[in-house]
Amino acid sequence: MFSGIVEECATLVAMVKEQENVHFTFKCSFVGELKIDQSVSHNGVCLTVVALTDDTYTVTAMKETLDRSNLGTLQVGDEVNVERSMLMNGRLDGHIVQGHVDQTATCIDVQDAEGSYYYTFRYAFDKEMARRGYITVDKGSVTVNGVSLTVCNPTDDTFQVAIIPYTYEHTNFHAIRKGSVVNLEFDIIGKYISRMIQYR
Repeated sequence: MFSGIVEECATLVAMVKEQENVHFTFKCSFVGELKIDQSVSHNGVCLTVVALTDDTYTVTAMKETLDRSNLGTLQVGDEVNVERSMLMNGRLDGHIVQGHVDQTATCIDVQDAEGSYYYTFRYAFDKEMARRGYITVDKGSVTVNGVSLTVCNPTDDTFQVAIIPYTYEHTNFHAIRKGSVVNLEFDIIGKYISRMIQYR
């Protein structure tokens, strides 16, 4: 479980395809604190550490993960947002994030708000999935590339988020442009509520 408060950007330094799997090797500042079998969120995708060196760690993504997220589009040199799993004795600064990406979205607009930025994203809308809570709501939470954010101006298939300078500089939002594909995880609480309503 994660909070959506990104620790830093990790750099992809190598990738190896093995049948339908891809092994990604990253470099970041906390490699020395990682252990084999530990969970780390990569652009919002929970992956398990399978190998370590002095300054890199490796995780493996299977076909389902590659198809559902933007990890399949990564190239060596790209930055991903990383967060280690949440400590249960700490504050929940973002919202409850599982690291289970639901789908991708495409950035359709970026506006400079005199220091901060407004990003607009569009995702594939499915009425049945929306009934099950796969939607955004005004002032609700959404996870974009692993970042816990507050929704503004949602429609059936679009929503906006406001990005402050700190988030812009310390996550890969500084690399998101019109046409960029990002990972989405809708709020798990909304999914549970929607599901319970269906059984009433």
